Amino acid sequence: MQLHTDTKLRVSIDTADMPWVPSPVSGIDRIMLERDGDEIARATSLVRYAPHARFSPHQHELGEEFLVLEGVFQDELGQYPAGTYVKNPPGSGHTPFTETGCTLFVKLRYLDPADDERVVIHTPSAQWHQGMVPGLTVMPLSSAGTTHTALVRWAPGTYFNPHRHFGGEEIFVVDGVFEDEHGRYPKGFWLRSPHMSMHKPFSVEGCTILVKTGHLSTH
Repeated sequence: MQLHTDTKLRVSIDTADMPWVPSPVSGIDRIMLERDGDEIARATSLVRYAPHARFSPHQHELGEEFLVLEGVFQDELGQYPAGTYVKNPPGSGHTPFTETGCTLFVKLRYLDPADDERVVIHTPSAQWHQGMVPGLTVMPLSSAGTTHTALVRWAPGTYFNPHRHFGGEEIFVVDGVFEDEHGRYPKGFWLRSPHMSMHKPFSVEGCTILVKTGHLSTH
């Protein structure tokens, strides 16, 4: 399966308008945002677990990252309530399940094979840092080489400078409404901007976004 695999193209998707598609595992559904492959795929998705759903044991050859949006996700290593960011490095494995049900934003097979750091951050209790402009605060989550992942919080009425994205930029709107000169993106929007693309972002109402930069093709 190939879905939005050309990283030279800008993509904007309102997940509220997308259907949930059953996975091969009972009780686990997905909204596919990009995908290159079948069940083993480089992919970005929303994943929804019904209460008591359980996935089979599996290994992440090129790693995974996820942010728990709702509920409590679990595996043999711990419990991850809403707001928890997890990076499982290449070669890691686990057996995921949930007692309560949960929804995740998930990226698979995007990590550098040399990135061996496991990261677990409960973002509701983690520290925010002042950003580059007034009203902007940043919570770094993971960095490896040119790739950086962070939560960015915009106070109402915050405007950022026009800038280019070396290695591209990907945004998932966790809360509020994010905007730029191309459009308005409420909670649940997923955006992907290609290498050296440019925009001037702002938020009139305020928002929190998950941002990943530097991970898209530069040629």
